[in-house]
Amino acid sequence: MSIHDSYLQFIAIENLLQAWLEFRRGKRKRYDVMSFERSFEDNLFALQKSLLNKTYHHGGYRSFFVNDPKKRHIHKASVSDRIVHHLLYNYLYNIFDKTFIYDSYSCRLGKGTHKSVRRLSQYIRKFTKNYTRPCFILKCDIKKFFASIDQEILYKLLLEKIKDQDMLWLLRQIIFSFNSEKGKGKGIPLGNLTSQVFANIYLNELDQFIKHNLKIKYYIRYADDFVVLSDQKSELEKLINKIEIFLTSKLKLSLHDKKRTIRNYRHGIDFLGYITLPHIILPRTKTKRRLMKKINEKIENFNYNKITYTSLNQTAQSYLGLLKQSNAYRLSQDLKNKIWFLTNSQPD
Repeated sequence: MSIHDSYLQFIAIENLLQAWLEFRRGKRKRYDVMSFERSFEDNLFALQKSLLNKTYHHGGYRSFFVNDPKKRHIHKASVSDRIVHHLLYNYLYNIFDKTFIYDSYSCRLGKGTHKSVRRLSQYIRKFTKNYTRPCFILKCDIKKFFASIDQEILYKLLLEKIKDQDMLWLLRQIIFSFNSEKGKGKGIPLGNLTSQVFANIYLNELDQFIKHNLKIKYYIRYADDFVVLSDQKSELEKLINKIEIFLTSKLKLSLHDKKRTIRNYRHGIDFLGYITLPHIILPRTKTKRRLMKKINEKIENFNYNKITYTSLNQTAQSYLGLLKQSNAYRLSQDLKNKIWFLTNSQPD
């Protein structure tokens, strides 16, 4: 069995240790993590040996549902498998991120939801020349995206950049370890860290098609949600068909019938939890309700001594940071007042 030096370096114990440290951050009190940590040196060396001897096989998944805010089906792998995911994520990110378009915002350093929404607002202002010209916005998302990804197509996309046979062997163990409700050979699991970069690699094909084949300048994508700007509604209607044909023929995906809209920018665009209007960005009503519900639950847990004040304040500050991205002064003040009251009611 011949093993390439690059693969030997990749599975070096110091790299596995780093992946373990990254993985366990924020998870040390979970039962499976504590169980692994009790003999983590033995477990880590055993994992390395299986990767070296190529006896490693990705295990099964524990499945459950979360509401975040919509219901999502999560599949959770074992600790050993998730350490491998962290290892592979860094490897893949360094290779593929540089090939992605600028306006791909999901799970990338320096990007994210807030910057995506801000970019849309900037694009609208620029496209309309400070809101003096017409602008229509097409918003779409892909039907059951994660469950519908074709694993063979994904693997072929990886083959275009990765030639190391050892790395390809390991990637196969991850990709083909899962089958969604769509059947064998379909899907990547929500819950695998690798799925984040796999999703961007897969939909980079759509990004390149829209930017370079269709020559669309004003286009933004976050995960499987995307928007396109045009001064003509009819052009966007034609674009839907072109995108649908590409997705079906090249990626075996389809647009969600009930989640494709074309709106005049003056009526507001509902994108990634925010409503983007001329001169202003507002959090969606559902987002505001969900945020206040969560902070009230945190306050209740604090009052019953289930969490510390530090934990409560960290949550509040993260929410205030979220609201800072939009014009939500009153909601921010309500949240600050709640925390101020609790702060000033603490004993010295």
